[in-house]
Amino acid sequence: MGLRLLACLFHLPTAVIYGSLSLFVSILHNVFLLYYVDTFVSVYKIDKLSFWIGETVFLIWNSLNDPLFGWLSDRVFLSTQQPGAEISSPEVVLKRFRALSHNGPLFAISFLAFWVAWAHPGLQFLLCLCMYDSFLTMVDLHHNALLADLAVSAKDRTSLNFYCSLFSAIGSLSVFMSYAVWNKEDFFSFRIFCIALALCSIIGFTLSTQLLRQRFEADGKAKWDQESTLKELYIEKLSIPQEKRITLAEYLQQLSRHRNFLWFVCMNLVQVFHCHFNSNFFPLFLEHLLSDQISVSTGSFLLGVSYIAPHLNNLYFLSLCRRCGVYAVVRGLFFLKLVLSVVMLLAGPDQVYLLCIFIASNRVFTEGTCKLLNLVVTDLVDEDLVLNRRKQAASALLFGMVALVTKPGQTFAPLIGTWLLCAYTGYDIFQRNPLSNVVSAQPKLESAAALEPTLRQGCFYLLVFVPITCALLQLLSWSQFSLHGKRLQMVKAQRQSLTQGRAPEVRTI
Repeated sequence: MGLRLLACLFHLPTAVIYGSLSLFVSILHNVFLLYYVDTFVSVYKIDKLSFWIGETVFLIWNSLNDPLFGWLSDRVFLSTQQPGAEISSPEVVLKRFRALSHNGPLFAISFLAFWVAWAHPGLQFLLCLCMYDSFLTMVDLHHNALLADLAVSAKDRTSLNFYCSLFSAIGSLSVFMSYAVWNKEDFFSFRIFCIALALCSIIGFTLSTQLLRQRFEADGKAKWDQESTLKELYIEKLSIPQEKRITLAEYLQQLSRHRNFLWFVCMNLVQVFHCHFNSNFFPLFLEHLLSDQISVSTGSFLLGVSYIAPHLNNLYFLSLCRRCGVYAVVRGLFFLKLVLSVVMLLAGPDQVYLLCIFIASNRVFTEGTCKLLNLVVTDLVDEDLVLNRRKQAASALLFGMVALVTKPGQTFAPLIGTWLLCAYTGYDIFQRNPLSNVVSAQPKLESAAALEPTLRQGCFYLLVFVPITCALLQLLSWSQFSLHGKRLQMVKAQRQSLTQGRAPEVRTI
């Protein structure tokens, strides 16, 4: 029985195994995003100064580790393209698999460090955030880089992304299960639950990467299974000529001349900010805008759905991308965000059902947009290779450089959000310690009753004006992005032409 199961796993399409890696990240990361702040503020009682110091250091490290790890991984690929050089090679792909097999289990172990008090809260907060983000960055960089290394055409890449979205949706079910064990007064059950999740992730990373490595090591040169609707991928042995590699300063100078890259990171910075703003303030909006109108179970259901729906919705968005192109779909989502926000502003905070729909849809469409943007980065990888005539696409490095500019939005979201709320309403989450009430939706203290009307109005304005501002800024920057239509077809044709003249042997996986 066990041998039969292993045989079935080995014959799974490569795209399915690649997508399954998203499952082993999402089952942990969604729980982390939902509970780590509440754990340190309400359970470990971290003080305000330590929290801000930890967030500030995390902001710096979170921005720098992506380009740092990308540079260490891909700097060998930055030299000038030589005639007849290949697009992709088994060594490059196997290098990504080996990195995932090592860093995936370490990522799961770092996840466990949050849920046991083993140091001063301020020190533990800082060390846990930096360690967790380091391993998450390594996993994300190599997983996203494979999206560019394994396929060139938009159809093939959307197929790979389809499985990532499908498995991410399955992984989001961990959010629903976590409600059954989450108890700030008794942490034992939640810790056991987190250990079980981490063990599943470790086993999944080990098994998936081992299957992928065996497949590519056995075949050397590979072709996607025809049933997965992916085209042939020609993979040849990497041949690195003896030539001078460019320096980091020269690479940054090349990026500064990459016009589409600059406009994309401007747009994506706003997108990352908006995604994390929604994640950070979703429970707060539920508490102060809807707590008197809906039950606790309804609020929990909305929160859980907001984590799963973006992945399921993304399956439909990917089918639209195949027909209309990623650029048009992303632009349409920006217009939709703007229209929905204006309608909600005009309707006011007293329309309960409309408010429920808006709070949920705002997060769903924003997260869905984030998940489409990896396809745009893979197109930028192609353009970077063509513009600078590289001998190999530096996909992990370009993903890292995108993160260098956009990841500060993760830290700016809670900082700017809490500052705006405090400036408008005088509401300070540290002085009044309301987070335990926000997440669990318990009845508010009577002493806060006088503040509630102003706080409710402030939350509503924050809810609608942030997406309006973000949508306007994104539409402005996205209108300047030219890597779509005929230009995108030309870039892909030039990248494909780099392998013309060779006839590598291919085999079906």
